[in-house]
This record gives sequence, C-alpha cells and structure tokens, in this order.
Amino acid sequence: MLRTDWIASVPALLRRQADERGSKTAYSDATTSITYNDLEATTRNIAGHLCDLGVEQGHSVAIMLPNSVAWIQSCFATLRAGAVAVPINYEAPEPEIAYRLADADCGIIVTTDERAELAVKAAAGRPLTLILVDRHGGARKPGSRLQDLASAKPVTVPPDPDRIHETSFIVYTSGTTGRAKGVLLSQHGLLWVTAACWGPRMGLTAEDVFLSTVPLFHSYALNVSVLTVLALGASEHLCEKFSPSETVRLLDEGRFTFLPGVPTLFLYLLRATPADRPPFPKLRMCVTGGAVIPATVTREFEERFKVPLLDGYGITETHTFVTMNAPTGGRVPGSCGLPFAGVSVRIVDRNSGMDLDPNQEGELIVRGPIVMSGYHNKPEETAAALQNGWYHTGDLARADENGFITITGRLKEVIIRGGQNIAPAEIEEAVLLFQGVADCAALGLPHPELGEVPAVFIVLKEGHRADPAELLAHCKGHLSAYKIPQHVHFVSEIPRTGSGKIIRYQLRAHLENPNQP
Repeated sequence: MLRTDWIASVPALLRRQADERGSKTAYSDATTSITYNDLEATTRNIAGHLCDLGVEQGHSVAIMLPNSVAWIQSCFATLRAGAVAVPINYEAPEPEIAYRLADADCGIIVTTDERAELAVKAAAGRPLTLILVDRHGGARKPGSRLQDLASAKPVTVPPDPDRIHETSFIVYTSGTTGRAKGVLLSQHGLLWVTAACWGPRMGLTAEDVFLSTVPLFHSYALNVSVLTVLALGASEHLCEKFSPSETVRLLDEGRFTFLPGVPTLFLYLLRATPADRPPFPKLRMCVTGGAVIPATVTREFEERFKVPLLDGYGITETHTFVTMNAPTGGRVPGSCGLPFAGVSVRIVDRNSGMDLDPNQEGELIVRGPIVMSGYHNKPEETAAALQNGWYHTGDLARADENGFITITGRLKEVIIRGGQNIAPAEIEEAVLLFQGVADCAALGLPHPELGEVPAVFIVLKEGHRADPAELLAHCKGHLSAYKIPQHVHFVSEIPRTGSGKIIRYQLRAHLENPNQP
C-alpha cells in the first residue's frame, strides 16, 4: 500500500496541514513551539523575503543551525522560494563549511550569531548574505534576523513552486571513504519513503508524537524528522543534541510515542538505565538507522523497555531507507527487513554482476523512485554509481529465502586476510557478546605476509575490566579461526559520523599517533 496523498510539494503540505490541523503543535524545541497555522504563515513570509534578497528557483541556501524550530522554518521557506536547501553540520570546521558553500554555490546562509564570523571566513571572499537566528542572547552580529523576516510581510509573494521532482536538497555524504559528495535529493524521493514505509509498514499517523535527536543535516532526519512529520500532520519535539539522561527524562513524561535514532543512541540508553526500570509510558516504537545495529543490542533493548526496536537499511543516495522491518510479524535477527513498495533490490556478484542465490554475500544494488538523481558537479562519480538505472551501494549483503536483507559490511571495509574476506560487522557482533563490552569496531591492519589481519577496538562499560586473552578465547567460540582479531585495543569511544557510521580511518590514525585527540 502506498499513501500517495502524502507525496505532495512542501508548500501544498503546509497549506493542507494549516487547513486541517491549524492550532495543533507541529514542531517544538527547548525554547519554542509552533503550530501548523504559524508554520505556514511564517515560512511564507520568510520565503518572500528570500525572494526579495534575490533568491531565484534553483539557487542554493545553506542552513547551518542546531536542531530547532528555526531549522524547520528555514528549510520549508527555502523550498517555498523555489531554492535548494543545503544543510551543514552546525559544528562543522571551517574547511568543511567552505567546501560546501563553494561546491553548492550558496549565496545565502542561515546560521547563528556565534557562527556568523566563521561562515563569512569560510566563504573566502565570495558574496554571502547572512540570515541570523537569536540564540542564548549575547551580542548581535550584522545581518537580517530570521524571526523578523518570519513576522514581517515581504514585498514578493513567494512562488510556492511544485518542484517535487527537481533537486530540493544537496545533502553531503559523511565522507568516511573520501571527500564528501553532494547528493541531489528531491521532495518526491523523500516523501516516497514516507508514503511507502513510515505510514503503511510502520503504522505512523497524525496522532503520533515524535522525539528526535538525530542531526537534521543528515538524510535520515531530513526524511523522518522533517518531511514525514509534516506529511502526516504529526507533532515532534527536536532535541538540539542527544543526551541519554535528557532523553530518558523526556520519554518518562509520557508524551512521546515514536523514537528514531542511530545505534549509539540505543546503546547509550541501555547504559544510562538500570536493568529493572519500567517501560516508558507511551513509547510504542523505536527505529534505528544510519549503521548496522548488532542483534544483541536489539534483543537487550526490547527486553528492557518492552518496545520494538526496528532496524532498517538506507543511505543518503537513496533518500534514506531502502528496507525496513515491520512492527508486527516475523523478524530475522540481525536483518534490516524487506524492501518497501516501489523499491527493487538485487544482490549481485561484484565481478560478474550476476544475481546471487539466497544466503550468498554480494553487493546490494537498488532501483526505484528513491534513488538519487546524482552527485552535484561530479558526473564521473555519478556514472560509476548509477548503472542502467541501478544504484550500486558499495554495501555487502545477503538475502535469505524469504527476501530478508542482512547487511554484512562495506566493500571498502572488508578485511582481506590471506585472500579470505572478513566482514567487520561479524567480528563486532561476536565481541559485543563478551561481558563488559559497551561498543566496538573492527578493521584490518597491514600484515607483511597475510596482507591484512583483523583488529578490534573496544569501549568497556563503566566499572568493567577485560583481559584480552579471555576476550580472544571468547571469540574462538563465535568466529572461524581466520576471523579472530589479532590485535585488541581499548579506547574511550568509537568515532562515528552523526548517522552512526564508524569512522575507521580515525582508529587507524589513533594507532599511528595515540596521543592525538
């Protein structure tokens, strides 16, 4: 089933929800809440002011804000002006900001007073108009104020274009394997996921109240925490950052029914709560994405909190999710579920391109309305990734006889020991079963004879110690001999992207310079 009525342009959805749910709270943060009526009116005003500033259809507007109502307003206003939204990590360093502003040719940025000077410096002399958001008081930098634009009538009536199939977002990849690429995403592709997955399969409705801690500059949050809330007419509270104690406090209030997150969020919630604590009052479903979550974590979370924790698979290039487990019916431990309506997947041999039999490991490729149109200004990378209508994910997976997909690793992350392939996720799953391990990451280290050997980096639970010899003995009971880690390193944390993916090159750098922060 596909909820085609949810696939509409953002301007149309804003008008619809204002008509049907005008006084209902749409989004809130720690200091602000906004109704659907006010959301429609303020984004219309801001969009008109963007046009007054010279924004035309197809121009790019950067958004560098923390999770907030202001982020939502800036995003929707940009689309109502016919422009392309370019989300930037609020805490990004200058080189990362500079690259995105230049690559996407952004002439306007919406940010805070605290980041205004950095934004101008990153623009490196290119014209850049600032629209600033008041935050925590303090000195005001020169520039237009977002809230002033939201309340004042503009000269120009915004076009409210129906650009549902054109590029509406340039979302930059996490860059774990190289220079970040700008992925061209559309409202249609993002809302297809909403219409095919979040409604029909997951059962989310206008009655649900979301609690979101996922950074909005990621496609995962852009889909579920921004557009899905609007399409459903639901309500959502946005946390500026994830805090285990604050998340527990909010969930205990009894308002929230749905919690999307990444694997680390659910790991930290387990660490922050006693094993015998009662379930959260109204929470009925959690979803994890962005990276593979070990089946052991899923099982422990569901046993403790008495709520389903559902795993899905997706990436930026597919407007987020491709597959998802359902809250009812059978699930395969460790699987990320089945594709949803309109999406085709294949698991193919990397060399021949031929489809593989069930339970054989190969590359996952995807086709359907969720596939990106390409990479911004990168025709060669686009041609390599999109072949005959299929997006080649670079992810290794296998499918069982019933079609349930299990992600086993990345082609570029596979450890090749003496010609034998080892998926880091398989080692990580085994190590997490060892008592006292809170988090871990596996990767390959150079070896003069075998090419690579597996190593594991471990974060221990508070108050726990671990003997490497005992850990390796444990691994012998769960892994083939060639998969057993040859090196064990204890670290304070596993570096991850905002979407939860392990940044393995930073672990390698840690070995080369252990004193480097």
